[in-house]
Amino acid sequence: MVVAHRPTHCRRCGHALAAAAADGTATRHQVLELPPVRAQVTEHRALTVVCPACGTRTGARLPAAVRQHHFGPRLVAVAVTLLGRCRLSRRTLTGLLADLLDVPAPALGTTERFAQEASAALLAPYQAVRTAVRASPRAWVDETGWALRGRLRWLWAAATPQATLFRLGRRRGARARELLLGRAYAGVLTTDRWRAYDTHPLARRQICWAHLKRNFQGLAESGAPGTETATLGAWGVREAERLFHAWHRYQRGALTRAALRRVLGPVRRRVHRLLTRAAASREPRPPPLARDLLRLWAGLWTFLAHEGVEPTNNRAERALRPAVLWRKTSFGSTSGAGLRGTERLLT
Repeated sequence: MVVAHRPTHCRRCGHALAAAAADGTATRHQVLELPPVRAQVTEHRALTVVCPACGTRTGARLPAAVRQHHFGPRLVAVAVTLLGRCRLSRRTLTGLLADLLDVPAPALGTTERFAQEASAALLAPYQAVRTAVRASPRAWVDETGWALRGRLRWLWAAATPQATLFRLGRRRGARARELLLGRAYAGVLTTDRWRAYDTHPLARRQICWAHLKRNFQGLAESGAPGTETATLGAWGVREAERLFHAWHRYQRGALTRAALRRVLGPVRRRVHRLLTRAAASREPRPPPLARDLLRLWAGLWTFLAHEGVEPTNNRAERALRPAVLWRKTSFGSTSGAGLRGTERLLT
């Protein structure tokens, strides 16, 4: 819509401009506004008709699709988006629907019906995303706790450049990871050091350096000065910072991939010497991190060999963050159907 504003009098001589022609130039200022949004009510009437031949009264039957629902699919989709993505409580949702859309406030049980309808509608898209993620050449994977009536469950996320797949289940081990990605996932996984990922080949696994930097920082702060633990922590933090500095230069285009490998060559050698020395320490409690990283050594550098692989698992952590916030406000799920609906809404 365009609203034209004309000057009424000449700014110099004061002559009336009502009949003057515009020269085609104009300054523009746009104002965005929402149109009035109110729920549209459609009343379906099953009419009764009297037969003109025999006088029999015959009543119509409403279609099954009409009889089963009191709320249309767009309204249900908006409500479930507010529940899942915006993390509104059920009571807040019913008030919002009444205030903004003039919808008679549905009962709290109706909001659960919304979630069930959306879960059923999302089954096919969920399966399509699962197929796409399992075929992706790289994935960032992480897991966090969830609750089912107060009992611990695990929410897994597999993030790819195209989509993110979520799955809720009882376990946190390798079997749960296979249920997420399939038994024979052939891409590169970026993960933390959790043992559930150890069955995936190290040549196609990238260990998260953001986790490692935090681990090194913890050793530096907890170890007594001069011990192998403190030395490993302090030096590890510095080498991780050098690695990220080079990686950020590569991301900005200041380094080619070949130059990135050359720059990180000395970092690899220093880190290996550091871990070897710490693992061979005769201190009463040598840092177990050193032995663990030597076991996973090849997986620390997979990002140098595979285009598109990153040295951190930040994608998976960012994908899980909204789910964690939702868990803290909703206290998890109350049924198996709720678990399935949650993973489909998050996906």
